[in-house]
Amino acid sequence: MSRRRSDRDPVRRRIESLDSSLRLPTVRRALGLLEGEHSSSRRGGGDERADLRAYEFGDETRMIDWHASARMGRPMVVERERLVTSKVWLLLDVGREMSGTCPDGEQAIQVAANALCMFASLSLRRSDEVDLVLVDSSAIRRIPCQGGFARFEQTLDRALESPLDQPRNLEALLGYAAGIQDRQAMLVIATDQSALHVDLMPTIRQLATTHPLNLIGVETMNPLRQQPAMGSVKDAPSGRRIPAFLRTANGTRAVDLHRRYQIEAFSRELSRIGASLIRADSSTAMFNRFIHLLSAGRPGIPMRRTVMAA
Repeated sequence: MSRRRSDRDPVRRRIESLDSSLRLPTVRRALGLLEGEHSSSRRGGGDERADLRAYEFGDETRMIDWHASARMGRPMVVERERLVTSKVWLLLDVGREMSGTCPDGEQAIQVAANALCMFASLSLRRSDEVDLVLVDSSAIRRIPCQGGFARFEQTLDRALESPLDQPRNLEALLGYAAGIQDRQAMLVIATDQSALHVDLMPTIRQLATTHPLNLIGVETMNPLRQQPAMGSVKDAPSGRRIPAFLRTANGTRAVDLHRRYQIEAFSRELSRIGASLIRADSSTAMFNRFIHLLSAGRPGIPMRRTVMAA
């Protein structure tokens, strides 16, 4: 199935219009958004207060907050957040499993790419640096993204013109992420939901302790559903058609139950380490979920950094 052109994709146009949505007070608070450089959790000489504490020997007198000192009856020092331009790594699984079909007919790779566009749109508006990394079993490709969101779209779409004909290698993707030294860099990893299981948690737990971490899981259609939206169904890794006798109500329920158990177990483990998971079965649902998490001020979405400098 051919992929939808980005200039005809209504979700991409909604992503472009995020700029106007960001004027909503709840979303602006969630993002901690500033034009140009933005505040980080690293201490320094910005304008936003990060902490107020008692004066200690060796502190510079310019750091004393005289109003707070008068209130407290002793010298108080204010520490401020430093303004920085941070880096965002968008890591995309481009194995052939990502050619799987979602319930509305989209390919999983389309939904994952649109999800990365959502992160890129907000990150680029904050003047963050964005790097795109595409991984399958044959290669790891890093593509620095220069310019604004339109240029990022072009870069991503051009990179995805190649056929998805190699198996996935999520272990290599996670290994590459583990090698990123900048602990202030945010990681966004996009794959399909079937790849997310608890066996990956040791590596993911390690990543979450060193970086702000977001995972994107695309839900593909149940291949055993009796009346699939797209007619005949093929197995993405092998290309074989699913026999009609397997597409039964009992088989459908069994697959749904297994998927639900797997992702719920994974989500429980993920919540314990403070990482974020966004999952949906279409680009529209992914966009709505993304906006919901933003408006709720959910950590992990591009906002004030939560990982302190070592």
